[in-house]
Amino acid sequence: MATLHIKPVEALDAPELVLYLTLRRIEEHERAGVLVATNAKVIKRLLASRFTVVSALLTPAWLEKLEPQLRARPEIELPVYIAEQKVLETITGYTLHQGALAVAKIPPQAGFETLLKNSPRPLLLVAVEGIASAENLGAVVRSCAAFGVHFLIVGETCGSPFQRRAVSGSMGTIFEQLVTRVDKLAETLTALRTRGVRCLAAHPRPGAKKLSAEDLRGDCCLVFGAEGPGLTSPVLAACDDMVEIPMPSHMNSLNVAAATAVFLYEAIRQRS
Repeated sequence: MATLHIKPVEALDAPELVLYLTLRRIEEHERAGVLVATNAKVIKRLLASRFTVVSALLTPAWLEKLEPQLRARPEIELPVYIAEQKVLETITGYTLHQGALAVAKIPPQAGFETLLKNSPRPLLLVAVEGIASAENLGAVVRSCAAFGVHFLIVGETCGSPFQRRAVSGSMGTIFEQLVTRVDKLAETLTALRTRGVRCLAAHPRPGAKKLSAEDLRGDCCLVFGAEGPGLTSPVLAACDDMVEIPMPSHMNSLNVAAATAVFLYEAIRQRS
């Protein structure tokens, strides 16, 4: 049980509140090894997770709603700053947080080899390359969590799944979904193939196979790129096949988050 140190604040100029005032400076948060949760649903998932909570900044109304979860946390002491709504409205992005924010430490992430060794078979993995949109990356994380992906591989050209908008886009499922970041995605995919894991590139190009015709019941890794540029040549070369979603229209692609959900649904449908 955590001892809550409830501290009313009338202004947000205290040094311990600086992270709440820099929501758009994601580099500062990453250097500090922390993330900021900015809506109530995400905070509730955070409070139920293994992540270490550093502090919370709430209106009195949100304190009343979240106090049982806050007190149930394993931290020995937990600072909770309380401010009236008019004070919190001065924070950039108020429409997103609406009076409930929390800071948590990003725990060390398990490495690729460790996750591979500890994952049950048949493997269902997702790898992403070049996704700069934090919202899209967060939505990919959410789909991975929803469909039971063993772990998500984030390539070197992707943003961080722990930045604020990605955390919000995942609806807090980043606190549950296993993720590993790799320095060279193409080499990681090659390593998977040498171990019998089929790597399938979601790449709607001439010659691509139809998703419904692929056998996704064995060990496989589904690989996704950004909607515009798609996957790079080295990553495509490291995959076994290109696969596309059949579409009975002139459209030939989906947003990467939507495509991830469709691919994963098909994998789970086949496996069940």
